[in-house]
Amino acid sequence: MSGCHILFFCFLLFESLLNLQDHSAEATVDVSNDTDRQNSSANIGIKNSGIRDRGHITSILQLHSRSFAQKAGMKTHRDQILNELSDIYHSDIEPLEELYHFHDLNLNSVTDGEIHAKPLVLFLGPWSTGKSTMINYLLEIDKEEHALYTGAEPTTTDFTVLMHGNKYKAVEGLVLATDPKQRFSDLEKYGQAFLEKLEGMEMPRALLERVTIVDSPGIIENRKQQERGYPFNEVMKWFIDRANLIFVVFDPSKLDVGTELESIFKKLKGRESQIRIILNKADLLSSQELMRVYGALFWNFAPLINVVEPPRVYVGSFWAKDFHPSTNHNLFLKEEISLLHDLHEVVANALENRVALIRKHANNVYMHAVIVDKFIEVFNRERTFFGDNEAKWAEIVQNMKHYVYQPILSLPYISKYDLPPPERYEEFFRINSLNTFTSLSSHCSIIWGCILDRIRDAMSKSLPKLLNTCQQMTYEQSCTATNSCKKEP
Repeated sequence: MSGCHILFFCFLLFESLLNLQDHSAEATVDVSNDTDRQNSSANIGIKNSGIRDRGHITSILQLHSRSFAQKAGMKTHRDQILNELSDIYHSDIEPLEELYHFHDLNLNSVTDGEIHAKPLVLFLGPWSTGKSTMINYLLEIDKEEHALYTGAEPTTTDFTVLMHGNKYKAVEGLVLATDPKQRFSDLEKYGQAFLEKLEGMEMPRALLERVTIVDSPGIIENRKQQERGYPFNEVMKWFIDRANLIFVVFDPSKLDVGTELESIFKKLKGRESQIRIILNKADLLSSQELMRVYGALFWNFAPLINVVEPPRVYVGSFWAKDFHPSTNHNLFLKEEISLLHDLHEVVANALENRVALIRKHANNVYMHAVIVDKFIEVFNRERTFFGDNEAKWAEIVQNMKHYVYQPILSLPYISKYDLPPPERYEEFFRINSLNTFTSLSSHCSIIWGCILDRIRDAMSKSLPKLLNTCQQMTYEQSCTATNSCKKEP
């Protein structure tokens, strides 16, 4: 991001602060309609008790009992779609995965737990910026004994997974990682030391019927990664890769970039559409101070977020207590409204995103199988009976862009922009001998057809058809919630 971008964003913020300053008396206003973001901001009130009214959270996220009653029939439809998605994966995609050892590429794996999982919302950022407090606020558990522990010093040392349950229940990390119904079974590979720092909490909160929330340990720059006792950066990448929405939380006192935070931002590359940056505790600042801090935030992180359109930044104070007096209440409330709508959008598009994820995974599996098949073809063509075939194989691997990548670019579903780095296949063939595999043409039969054709049909027919069904279901949910469905004459 250039300095011009930073100055432009600072100017926009400054203009907003001047226009939205509001020092009027606080009043309570009922929440009635959440169909328009601007109208929604006017519906939020602040109670005289010192605790903010959270009716807007229930309204915007449609957590009230009427919404669940309206969508009761949708749940059966949702389960049917996910079951069909699971069948497509197991019948058309997984066989090719196993045949060509796709998992040895160390890319994201797919399980039934992953397919049926709720959207994942990940909170990360420096220590004591208000991540756990914000989660308590959204779940309305800040005054309960089961609230996440908060404080001025580093308090969250574990990865805490918050899930829905009929009653409050703690779940050990080992149980989470060994439960086939959960999406976390893959975490066992990070060792026992990590599993002791992983915990789950089930609780009967309406929001958790829609999403799973993960609270991560605060980033502490003066602590070496090795002192955590487990591969923190690798674990963080695992959660980042599976998150549907990522809240990166800062406060005005913690804007410095250290090695650990820089490493985390590198893992966020390519995930900009899921990232939302939060400048928390903004009501502690005057308008001038807030403008300076906002500019410093962009200035410090510009080298780490090197994209044309930077992630959305929310400015506010995300906790249950009243805003400090003489602060920009309207601005903070509008920002909170916008954040809640982003969260609701993730919930509303959960099915479509899941089908799209499996479609992307199928393309990766297909491309991997085609690449391995091309290695087999090239080696069989280039090797000689008396020649040094080991040297020839090394040459093919070292020059795979010429021998392998270039010839397959004319095939369907292969883009030069999606091809993995050659180093990945150097590692792959250190683990797997080429003799382990046979060509794709050898996996065809008169009865079952070709295994490659099945995954092509899944990508071109089955999954797009399922995606269209999801989009229709999302539309019906939306128009039902707003009473705008068009009735057939």
